[in-house]
Amino acid sequence: MKQILQSLKNGSLELAEVPVPKLRAGQLLIRTHSSLISAGTERMLMDFGKANIIQKARQQPDKVRMVLDKVKTDGLAPTIAAVHNKLDQPLALGYCNAGTVIGIGAGVRGFSLGDRVASNGPHAEVVNVPTILCAKIPASVPHEQACFTVLGAIALQGIRLARPTLGEGFVVIGLGLIGLLAVQLLRAQGCKVLGIDFDEAKLELARKFGAMTANPAKGDDALAVANTFSNGQGVDGVLITASTKSNEPVHQAAQMCRKRGRIVLVGVTGLELSRADFYEKELSFQVSCSYGPGRYDPSYEEKGNDYPIGFVRWTEQRNFEAVLHMISESKIDVMSLVSAEFSFEEYKKAYQLIDEGRTTLGVVMNYHSAMSDHAKETCDRHTVVLAKQASAEIEPVISFIGAGNYAGQVLVPSFRSTGVRLKTIASAGGISARHVGKKNGFEAVTADLQAILDDPETDAVVIATRHNSHAAQVCMALKAGKHVFVEKPLALNAKEIDEISVAFKEANRTASRILTVGFNRRFAPQVKRVKELLSRVDEPKSFVVTVNAGSVPADHWTQDPDVGGGRVIGEACHFVDLLRYLVGYPVVDIQATMIEGDAIFSYQDDNVSFTLRFEDGSVGTVHYFANGHKSFPKERIEVFCAGRVLQLDNFCKLKGWGWPGFRKMNLWRQNKGSAACAQAFVDAVHKGGEMPIPFDELLEVTRVSFDVVKLAKI
Repeated sequence: MKQILQSLKNGSLELAEVPVPKLRAGQLLIRTHSSLISAGTERMLMDFGKANIIQKARQQPDKVRMVLDKVKTDGLAPTIAAVHNKLDQPLALGYCNAGTVIGIGAGVRGFSLGDRVASNGPHAEVVNVPTILCAKIPASVPHEQACFTVLGAIALQGIRLARPTLGEGFVVIGLGLIGLLAVQLLRAQGCKVLGIDFDEAKLELARKFGAMTANPAKGDDALAVANTFSNGQGVDGVLITASTKSNEPVHQAAQMCRKRGRIVLVGVTGLELSRADFYEKELSFQVSCSYGPGRYDPSYEEKGNDYPIGFVRWTEQRNFEAVLHMISESKIDVMSLVSAEFSFEEYKKAYQLIDEGRTTLGVVMNYHSAMSDHAKETCDRHTVVLAKQASAEIEPVISFIGAGNYAGQVLVPSFRSTGVRLKTIASAGGISARHVGKKNGFEAVTADLQAILDDPETDAVVIATRHNSHAAQVCMALKAGKHVFVEKPLALNAKEIDEISVAFKEANRTASRILTVGFNRRFAPQVKRVKELLSRVDEPKSFVVTVNAGSVPADHWTQDPDVGGGRVIGEACHFVDLLRYLVGYPVVDIQATMIEGDAIFSYQDDNVSFTLRFEDGSVGTVHYFANGHKSFPKERIEVFCAGRVLQLDNFCKLKGWGWPGFRKMNLWRQNKGSAACAQAFVDAVHKGGEMPIPFDELLEVTRVSFDVVKLAKI
């Protein structure tokens, strides 16, 4: 299918051929009829893409600080590579979609095939959207009007926060699409409205919708007009829907308001507020968050957990429904906001109009009929060919499941460097897989996992998806007769470990199958050197591993015990494996403790210390902390034994004290062993022999990480 993608590096647009997304539980597969280009948001993205690196940095000072912190911990070269990789990723444009349901995911209720729905899906022929972000379109509303639903919800949410009542007077500053929708919604609620903008055409539309207007570009004094508008009493509230770096709209809004008036920021402005403006009148100021309650809440948007209507009357979805009802009742005139209509294939003309016409409002793109032969063919196209098939003599043949940041930045380049044939790469939406696939020479991209498992040419599968899918995908790949490399963790619970054990034994009954986990630290060159030095000492060792992990928001998927497993199972398992490798003996005892979360600290299991005692008497303590400073080295390993000491800082600098013939081993850049780990797996698959990490150790390390979490919470 076709989808519009933008490069963040240079702002260029592409109508890309991408796989049709696979239908997932709780979601609808929608064939698009119309989508609306949001002139303000999408023009801003285009301007950002066209900016040079310095201009981009000035626009995002918070990201600059993150980059500087990364330089301190990881070094300059890896940081530059990470920044370029981030800017190189394509961005799916659009969030105002209207179409027909052609697929219904498991667990979905209230929708049927053929339903016409509005959603926040992107500009694409087929979109996959959670049902909680979809609303049925009334029969009287055509698709080209329904695609205004999301922008209408943004305006409506700002109005709800302002709490207007019948007869009140409101000012709308900035009469773009959202501003003009806000004017109509306020008028529908019985409010008097004053619209302020510099564009006379937009002001004419506001007057058509029943608003008074002021045009500062023609010399109108906005404050004087507002004073007349409010009969000298001050307006009841102001909605700021403008986009500017200036602080003036907020200052002006405060001056217009009556005592205890309300100001809601829906757009983007400078926020250097004057205390005097707000203090004397006791004004309230609030920033509106997009479509309404539920926005950016993974539990709501991704898992479909709706808020009880008795406690949260208006959610994102209910705002969508309210806007559609207003359109169907002709309380909102959206067709007057349409500046132009184009076919989807004429996307360049549409965006050129947006880019050049600063007075442009709504630009609607119309797609092929849902019943056309092209549409039916497109809906089944889950795999897209990227390049000519490589020589069949190249072995082994590797396919990837998952194309996220780590896969794109680390895993795929590591496997590519081994010289293998990269066949197919899969991701749920297909966009990230297409980007990583084209960049690294894959032959095809797919949104269908089964297509990879059924491919007779694929010898091995690399799994780099979210943690909760690892175990099931490992079992599926083994059952399909594939060798498997899975990024950590191997599993999230004991039941999954048992299932993997059974699948591994079954797979190895008829042929030798390699299974390994991406525990790359044990393959790092400096760790190999430490292992070699320790092999000379025949006595127990003491290890201290300090991990300055950095904080991750509590609502991030890695913190969800059902999705990411938490940070011990999901990441600290690396250091369990590292100690297991360096010691060379099984773990016989575990002790663990963690900082308890409370009202101030929202720590999960990301501030934990645990000590492992090994069969040979060695002891290793891991301090895994999220509450440290970003400029401190992220990973430090210290070893004490036989009157000697080793210290490895951030996989760059290795120092030794008291070791005959060894003082240091420093690298020019950080090397955590990712490439060597991939090479070990490829060699095992291609040449046969032992697994890179013994299967029993994989199970042991995973089970120990489970036990650490249990003991730390006692």
